[in-house]
Order: sequence, then C-alpha cells, then structure tokens
Amino acid sequence: MNSNPGNYLIVFIISLFITCAAYADKPAYYEPTWNSLSAYNVPEWFKDAKFGIYTHWGPYSVPGCGPNGCWYPHNMYREGTEQYEYHVKHYGGPEKFGYKDFIPMFTAEKFDADEWAELFKKAGAKFAGPVAEHHDGFAMWDSKYSEWDVMDKGPKRDIVGELEKAIKKQGMRYITTFHNMFNWEYYPVWDKRFDCSDPRYSDLYGQIHEQGARRNIAFFDEWSWKVKEVIDKYEPDVIWFDWDLRDIREDYVQDFLAYYYNSAEKLGKEVVVLPKGRSHSVPPVTTVPDLEVERMSALTFRIWITDSGVGDPVTWSWVRNQPFKSVNRLVDNLVDRVSKNGLLLLNIGPKPDGSMPEGGKECLLGIGKWLEVNGEAIYGTRPWKYSGQGPSEEEQEEIYAEYEGEPGYSAEDIRLTVKNNAMYAICLGWPGEECTIKILNWMYEEEFKSIKMLGIDEELKWSFNRKDGLTIKTPDEKPCEHAFVFKIIRNFNVNQPK
Repeated sequence: MNSNPGNYLIVFIISLFITCAAYADKPAYYEPTWNSLSAYNVPEWFKDAKFGIYTHWGPYSVPGCGPNGCWYPHNMYREGTEQYEYHVKHYGGPEKFGYKDFIPMFTAEKFDADEWAELFKKAGAKFAGPVAEHHDGFAMWDSKYSEWDVMDKGPKRDIVGELEKAIKKQGMRYITTFHNMFNWEYYPVWDKRFDCSDPRYSDLYGQIHEQGARRNIAFFDEWSWKVKEVIDKYEPDVIWFDWDLRDIREDYVQDFLAYYYNSAEKLGKEVVVLPKGRSHSVPPVTTVPDLEVERMSALTFRIWITDSGVGDPVTWSWVRNQPFKSVNRLVDNLVDRVSKNGLLLLNIGPKPDGSMPEGGKECLLGIGKWLEVNGEAIYGTRPWKYSGQGPSEEEQEEIYAEYEGEPGYSAEDIRLTVKNNAMYAICLGWPGEECTIKILNWMYEEEFKSIKMLGIDEELKWSFNRKDGLTIKTPDEKPCEHAFVFKIIRNFNVNQPK
C-alpha cells in the first residue's frame, strides 16, 4: 500500500472537487410552486423581534399636503380632491406642473442615514428600512431599470443603499417595502391633458394604456426585475408589499418567493415576506400577513404583523401641521399586538429635506424609553394561552380598523406574554394599589413562585384564589410612564418517575 502523503492530498482535493461540483448541480431548495414554497418556516429572529420601523419618503414629501401625503401624486390629477385644489393654488394645476416637476425639488440635503439608524435603534426597533418604491414609480435606489431614481434625479444619492449600511451597522435587520404594484393605475396615463400621458416619462408614470386595462407582461417583468435587483444589491431581511399580490400574475409571485428564499439560503440567512391584506393573496404558510392599521381582536395561531404610523390619523408621508399619536397609545398598540401573536411595523414620514419631524421623533424615543424598562416582556416572548383580559377584549369581531374605532385602553386591560418560566402581565394603565388578574383563576397557587414589577427591584406581595385569580399588591412608585409590567416567575417542577 502506498502511504505517500502527497497521494492522500490528491485524493482529498479530487473528492472535494467532486463534492463541490455535486453541490453546485443541486437544485434550489425552493421551487416556484406552492408545494415547495409551503416548506417555508417563519424565522425565530422575526418571532423574537416584535417591533420594526419604516419610512415613507420621496418626491411626494415636497408638497407636504394631506390628508394622505403619499397619495398626492394620484390626487393632484383628479379634480374635486383636496390635493388637486392645493396643487392648482400653489403650482398652477397639473396641466402646467406635473408630478415629475417635484423631483428636482426633492434634494434631501439634511438626510443622514446614520442619524436615522441611531434614532430607530434608540426607539427599540429590531428591523428598519425605507419604502424602496411607492405607487409614484420613483425608485429610491440606484436602479438600472429606470432613469427615474434617486441616483439620476433629485438627491442623486442611493438612499436604499445608504440606509442598508447604516441600519445593519446598528445591529438591526433591514426591511425594504414595495408599493409599485399600484403604479399601473396610479396616474391617468390615458388623459392627454397631462404629462403622465407622454411616453417620454413612462418609466415614472407607467405604460400608456386605456383606462381600465389590466396589467400586462411588460409590467410584471419590470416589477420582478426591480424587486430582484434590490434583493441582489442590498440583501434585505424583510420585504413588505403594499396593495395585493393578487394583482401580480401568480407565476411571477411564485418565482419571486423562490428567488428570495433561495438567495437567503445561499447567504445563510432567514428572511420574511409581508404581503398586505386580510385576503389570502398567497397561500397562508408561505409568508406572514400584514394588516394595515388593523389588529386581530383575539389571539391567533398564525403570526401576523400590522403596519401603522406615528401620525394621528395616519398620513404615511410627512404633511404640514401633522398631529401625532401619544406615546401611551403607541405603547399600548405594541403590547396588544404582541400578546395576540402579532408584531408592529411603525411608520414615520421624514420631511423632504431628510430631517425627522420633532413630533415623530418624540414618539419613537418615547417608545424606546418604555422598552428600556419593559422590553423583556416584549422581545423574545411568545403568546400565552390567552392574550389577556379587560373591556377591550369583549369585542369579538375577527379584525377591526384601528383608525377611529380603536378601543381606549385602561388599567382594566391586561395583556399576557411568556418567556421560559416567566409570565408577563402588562397593565395598560396604572392599576392602583393592587391588580387582579382573573383570567389566571384556573391555575394552581403552587405554580406562582415570585412576582416583581419590571423597573423596580423588590418582591411584591400577592394572593391567589380560584374565584378572583391572582391579586398583586403594586409598588409604591411607578417605574415608567405608560404600561406597567408584572413579571411572574412560575414553578416548573415536574416530578419524574422514580
């Protein structure tokens, strides 16, 4: 037998080459079929994250006119809308000044990606990022598929690229969102009075077509190419889709999902897709559904997310004289969603120069201040058997809108989360001298080991009975300004057979 070490090395190299070649020929893990894509599992990091932030920012931020700022490009061409009247008054009307004419005014001179990322980190977000392309058709990255992007027009900076580096540097995951499915019907490209009917601007306004015509292959191709370009250039951890994926032909949706999930496999990472809408625009196990400014009224088996904004009401992009939600309301919303197997994706609209509105910053920093004390009850937790108790839990509809009809939470509203042997009972208001959690009344007294309130290092007195449940004496002082968290350590001691 030849024991020459050189021969072993040659054999090893040949074996390694054969193995690599075989691996290279191995088919992609995901095929573009629902059977294959149904093998997708929501990553644990996403289940742990609970809270993300994104931004609506683009040329539509320049006029800063509500009620819904990012819909200005749509409404400025439509007589009878508030934004049309504003446009006529300030710019002479859409026949004279089209949406494209705002783009040179979108200069982003105060935009600082690191400053944004630091703010999102202080707010407690675990993932963050920008709208990559809104309905308006203006790409916020350096795209080879359109001249109407931030590198060729306006700021002449790669906004998506700069934010990717800054956000990942802060240890957060990166999200990009796409709203361009509605670009097809966003502008009246059939109306010869306006610049949007000029084929020279079709990369921005969309293809010229008859009113009511359906999307075509060229539209689907551009949609697919742009999304894949962002995947390849910026490696987002989360992609969120506005509108409904049913508007994209099914084979293109399957192809995108397989492409994104396989790209992540090659990078050794796990990613998430969030299509908006209650309806099943894709089979339910292949993605995570988003409920825009809505919530589930009860605990669900399937994980979900809701996107909302700091504005009151939500205007998405920045508008002048924007009122903002209270920090208390935002914290309560986060807690309620987490207790029901949901996450919160919160939007803030920067000003056209790239600075953040002070009221919005106060909202984000207020949430971050609360999470500094109470984040243990949010991050890495899972829902319990019940989401909690209180008057707002009496609503039995599956989903209802948050805008005006959202319930006013009080100290009677308690939400529950769990992590290992800890249960967190979160009171959405100061409970007074004691707090009673009746929903725990079917448990056993010996299951409770110790109780504290997060932010205060002292054991709290408590009592238990089957009629009233668990009653906890509150501490003498409040550890924070908003929701208050009791950390209940439970005894997990199962006697094993001898």
